Amino acid sequence: MMTKSAMDMKKMTIFFLIPSIFLFFMVGCRHANNDIKVKKNGPQVLIMPEKGAYTGAYVDFGDGESHVTFDALEDLEKMIGRHLAVVAFGNFWGEQTFPQRQLEIISRYGAIPLVFWSPWDRPYQESRGPDRFNLRSILKGRWDGYIDKWADAARRYGKPILVSWGLEMNGTWFPWSGYFYGGGKVVRRKGSVVLYQGPELYKKAYRYVVDRVRARGADNILWGFHVNHYGLPQAAWNRIANYYPGPEYVDWLGLSVYGKMFKWQDWASFYDVMDNAYKEICGLDPIKPVIVAEWGVGEFPPADKAGFVKEALSGFETRYTRVKAAIYWHERWQNEDGSFSNLHVNSSPEALEAYREGIASPYWIDRPKFRCKDSER
Repeated sequence: MMTKSAMDMKKMTIFFLIPSIFLFFMVGCRHANNDIKVKKNGPQVLIMPEKGAYTGAYVDFGDGESHVTFDALEDLEKMIGRHLAVVAFGNFWGEQTFPQRQLEIISRYGAIPLVFWSPWDRPYQESRGPDRFNLRSILKGRWDGYIDKWADAARRYGKPILVSWGLEMNGTWFPWSGYFYGGGKVVRRKGSVVLYQGPELYKKAYRYVVDRVRARGADNILWGFHVNHYGLPQAAWNRIANYYPGPEYVDWLGLSVYGKMFKWQDWASFYDVMDNAYKEICGLDPIKPVIVAEWGVGEFPPADKAGFVKEALSGFETRYTRVKAAIYWHERWQNEDGSFSNLHVNSSPEALEAYREGIASPYWIDRPKFRCKDSER
């Protein structure tokens, strides 16, 4: 998600999975019902349901999006009436750390972590353009040592980690965005396909990081290709497909999908902001899991936030059935003009009730499920 200072630049406008597709992790095994322990340790498989989707949230973890606490997770769980199967948080390169503490808290809570691993330097202000972690410096190997240490720590951690690297590259707010690296300058034509400089450089950097982490044996990471629901600028070169690094580099397809967040914006329904992006990202691959890695909407009476929430949760179940996890962005902040953007799920009694009622459906699964890979041999 774009942080507070640049989110006003956003415009309004799959885990479709066959039963045999699994995600593999090196931890102790449990049966699919997640209740019976298996004595033998070995590779573990995270099961994504044929029907249903995992609950999830980012829980207002402060500047840097990294101050994960057990209390915050439990408090939100009590508020919404459901456990979280996925917990998202930030891990920015400016800290030069592996998020061991955050992962341990989330693991102890009983969820799968979703890490926004962002090549971003302090101060974390958007629209400043590339910083010392720019894509060209990554490709030149300047940050190999950090990447290797991060990968080694991830391998030792061993449990499943969903990773979104360089998210929302199709916008103009983050320093790794294609906009800052030549944008729509044509670099090559392959038949009817035109390759553009900004997206091509992003793809090279994405592949470079994934290759290097995998080379260190960190095969417990599931890599996400995570885009904003609406590109900025709105141009042919900035289409989602132009950034896609290829199926061999992507384990899941991610979307950020937001309704109105600022008082000057027009109101839109969830369908308005979801339909086109869902169609585009599903078109990248017929079976890759889709995760709505961020979604939310502000409270702007008399606009109907409760209706937006109700439509979203119902839509995931009936209209966007390739989505197998949805992470609500539970945050509130003050803007420079003194107004507030309140995406909190409890921004009003009506909004909270709509959320509680929606995720009470059996469609929503609030704990990750596993099985042993060894049992399939």
